[in-house]
Amino acid sequence: MGEIIGWIGFGCGAFVAPAQLYRIIKTKEVKGISLTTYIFLVCAMTCYLLHAISINSPVFVTAQSVNLLTNLVILVLLIRRRR
Repeated sequence: MGEIIGWIGFGCGAFVAPAQLYRIIKTKEVKGISLTTYIFLVCAMTCYLLHAISINSPVFVTAQSVNLLTNLVILVLLIRRRR
């Protein structure tokens, strides 16, 4: 049952970062988006991914991999567009 809830959570959470990424790409604007927040978010997600790998949890490895990749792209865009 816990595994099913994890996959449902992944399904719901999978749309959060892509929505922000879509907005950045569409508007080419990053004003009002916190760079510090995304730095800490990427660091936290990296730790969560390493933990998920260490406990061999497919749902969390998948969720953290997807979220880390998406948020890393957002972080790179934030850094590039603030110049």
